[in-house]
Amino acid sequence: MAEFESVDLAKKIAELAADKKAQNVVVLEVEELTTVTDYFVIMSGNNENQVKAIAREIEDELADQGLEPYRQAGKNHGRWILLDYKDVVVHVFHKQERSFYDLERLWADAEEILTKEAD
Repeated sequence: MAEFESVDLAKKIAELAADKKAQNVVVLEVEELTTVTDYFVIMSGNNENQVKAIAREIEDELADQGLEPYRQAGKNHGRWILLDYKDVVVHVFHKQERSFYDLERLWADAEEILTKEAD
């Protein structure tokens, strides 16, 4: 089983998402702002199938390394999928939901650790 520091896990997830063509991948450090988690990884897909594919890729790749999400939500709808890896919470949005919920604005005081676009 792989051991990751939470920042390294967040960066790994961002890389996996970008490899699956996720748009505007952002890692926010929120540990000073909430007790819920240390990092948010936020990204979007252009349609429901892409959102599901991005989330599935992250889950599959991390499962291969012995990491399973503690909780997950939204997988059936493909509009906003949440994968909770305790220290890292992943938000895979449909682009319309991302614009509507605008987590980056809500967590504007968080430090942006990484921004990545699909290759």
